[in-house]
Amino acid sequence: MADPAGRPATVTVDVMVDAPVEAVWAAVVDWERQSDWMLGTTVRGTTNDGVGLGGGIEAYTGVGPVGFLDTMVITEWEPPYRCTVLHTGKVVRGRGIFEVFALPAGRSRFVWSEELDLPLGRLGRLGWPLAKPALAAGVRRSLVKLARSVEAEHEH
Repeated sequence: MADPAGRPATVTVDVMVDAPVEAVWAAVVDWERQSDWMLGTTVRGTTNDGVGLGGGIEAYTGVGPVGFLDTMVITEWEPPYRCTVLHTGKVVRGRGIFEVFALPAGRSRFVWSEELDLPLGRLGRLGWPLAKPALAAGVRRSLVKLARSVEAEHEH
């Protein structure tokens, strides 16, 4: 649920990557590969293998049977710069936005944003200030792992 003013709960995390935009984009939209760097999450493409407008993605976050399935549909697809997904699951609702920006000297900046409709009504709104820092820290840790992986591959 959005806040009382109707705005979604937002979190944005970015990372600098010593690799060109195309290399970062390729790693970010290789959904199965996200499982290697996204903390506690297994990802896979579904409809159209998760490629292009209308492509589908599923991400299971958790350990064993304790977790949730996040289903998504791609609503914007602008390779190698932007992918927006609509979260369509029972727990996570809202938009996710992946953006890759070119920087000088063949570097890139990857930005992961979430605009979430919080679950659990008032309880979700009250808990967001506590949950947001933990979510941001987990995403930040994951993006650093992504950056190091892309940089290592790009060196070869």
